[in-house]
Amino acid sequence: MSRKYKFKNEEGAYFISFAIVNWIDVFTRDIYFSCIVESLDFCRKNKGMEIYGYCIMPSHMHLIFRSSNNDPSGLIRDFKGFTSKKMINLIRGNTQESRKEWLLWMLERAGKKNSNVTKHQFWQQNNHPIEIWTLKVFEQKLNYVHQNPVQTGFVTDPIDYKYSSARNYGNDDQTVLEIDLN
Repeated sequence: MSRKYKFKNEEGAYFISFAIVNWIDVFTRDIYFSCIVESLDFCRKNKGMEIYGYCIMPSHMHLIFRSSNNDPSGLIRDFKGFTSKKMINLIRGNTQESRKEWLLWMLERAGKKNSNVTKHQFWQQNNHPIEIWTLKVFEQKLNYVHQNPVQTGFVTDPIDYKYSSARNYGNDDQTVLEIDLN
């Protein structure tokens, strides 16, 4: 996490985005998306993460969340640490991954530039958390999250993007992740 941006209010809800090093499009296969979805679900059920919005794009993800344990920084640190290791192992073991050697080389190259990393670096270190302090800010950030796949041309309607909470808000029964709507 950047030294400049911090989770100042540990009880607050936050909008954050985090990207894969060099903005590499890794989330191109269901197995990789599933890793992130399962990890978010685990954090919801076991780590006190309340999820109000999300969108997983090929090179980054957006999340609106709150830590019911009043440790948003620790929650994101643990999530990113776990998913980094898991994603690298999935890439390494995926016989269908045509970019395997290149991806691992890029992640290792990024890791060599960071003294905090022992081998591969998956996520960029910065999160730039923005506290959600009003309903208006929440609605602006949620709209931004849901419009991301539309703006990139993946879909014309946010509800059509599989890895977004737009489906949850649209009462679609084909959601991939339960969120906290209350």
